[in-house]
Amino acid sequence: MRSKLPVLLTVCAAVLAINLDTTIVNVALPSISTDLEAGTRSLQWIVDGYNLAFAALVLAAGSLSDRFGRRPALILGLLAFAGASTVGALVDSSGALIAARVAMGMSAAVIFPTTLSIISNTFRERRERAAALGVWGAVVGIGVAAGPVVGGLLLEYFAWGSVFWALVPLALVTAAAAYVLVPESRDPAVPPLDLPGLVVSIAMLSALVYTIIEAPARGWASAHTVGGFALSALLLLVFVAVERRTTHPMLDLSLFRDRRFSAASGAVTVTFFALFGFIFLITQYFQFVRGYGTLSTGARILPVALSIAVASVVGALLAPRIGTKLVVTSGLVLFGTSFVWISTVAVDASYATTIVPQMVLMGLGMGFISTPATESILQVLPPSRAGVGSAVNDATRELGGTLGVAVVGSVFSSVYAAHLADGAWSRLPGVALAEAQDSVGAATSIAVGQPQLAQALQDAFMSGLHTSSLMVGLLCLAGAVVGAFTLPGRVVEPPAESPVVLEPVATWR
Repeated sequence: MRSKLPVLLTVCAAVLAINLDTTIVNVALPSISTDLEAGTRSLQWIVDGYNLAFAALVLAAGSLSDRFGRRPALILGLLAFAGASTVGALVDSSGALIAARVAMGMSAAVIFPTTLSIISNTFRERRERAAALGVWGAVVGIGVAAGPVVGGLLLEYFAWGSVFWALVPLALVTAAAAYVLVPESRDPAVPPLDLPGLVVSIAMLSALVYTIIEAPARGWASAHTVGGFALSALLLLVFVAVERRTTHPMLDLSLFRDRRFSAASGAVTVTFFALFGFIFLITQYFQFVRGYGTLSTGARILPVALSIAVASVVGALLAPRIGTKLVVTSGLVLFGTSFVWISTVAVDASYATTIVPQMVLMGLGMGFISTPATESILQVLPPSRAGVGSAVNDATRELGGTLGVAVVGSVFSSVYAAHLADGAWSRLPGVALAEAQDSVGAATSIAVGQPQLAQALQDAFMSGLHTSSLMVGLLCLAGAVVGAFTLPGRVVEPPAESPVVLEPVATWR
């Protein structure tokens, strides 16, 4: 185990970089909104451009890394990630920043599946692998939840571009460490890339996310929105048909017949849907509603990161002993309960006695879900095909996160805009009201020195937050019910092994 520790630390550093980038931008959204004149929809795209590219390409990237080599994929992905982060730090428009975020997401899609593949091929014994996955899961959780903390610290002293500059040295150092420390592994038997499946899946995900994000402005019942959902459904059916007829599909749909795989994938999707949606809104709540600075906002999200880290390790140790079903289902119950609780919170709720317990409950729930569910997914495939299982696991995470920001953000926007149109704000000129409905940051600026407008703004924001949180909480609790019937128990048969091609030690460098 000791000789394998440098490999684990290297892949965890890569995971930390790309998961920090998932949420580090959230605490900078108010600054970006002001400096780049970005409304709520633009802010959603700045967050979701990364998540969408990540989710759309990770399956294909996992397959390619299995076939051509995990170490080269890891190194190239990290170098591209550093380059895209540099561009993101230098842009001066919301459109250019969205494009840079898409490039970061594409790079992350190359990096992420290699990390689980390398762990699966390095740690073969189940308990040893479970421990490694526990560390990996803790780093994933810390990266996602600590992004706003790191971002807040940077924004206390530097401009918003610093949240991207900070990731460049981490990516470059990790790429160098991967070149020196990580052994090569690959599976030449992996079939060629399924290009039709890739193209249709990207089109389907893009259409769905675009439709959801644009729905508040165009209307949920408008022809544009209904047509977008219909197109997404049609493309989903086309994707299923293409994958069933393809000799070597990008996504083997038969995998979902195994409940270890399908139920665990669903649990991961729901978890990241909830987490990403929460972080998107809570950073704006702390800054716009409570008036906290960026550093104070980031620090106040720290309880989520710490509790995820602890629960990820504990969950990894408990799952082999008491069963994945009990651990993951308990996690979903904790997660859902925290969101239902948030849906009742007052605008001036005590941070110490109300918000911290909610965050701890949420973090414990996520930790119990993420690592055991990931192990359940990986057990369906042998280590030589770990890239496929890893990519599916990563795709479910990013798909959940992408939809979380899109759905939670859009539900919030719809409720917030509807409430803002009533009362004091209804007396404003139409242009000013429309600007306030489109951007919480713009509304905050308009309400300065006008107590009635400020109070109405807080009420509208909290209405959106409550509705979104209740929706997410009920979804998690429904997931717990499904998981109780479908997740595997303690006894799991190991998968059949297939050959792994390892390069000699002399070629590692």
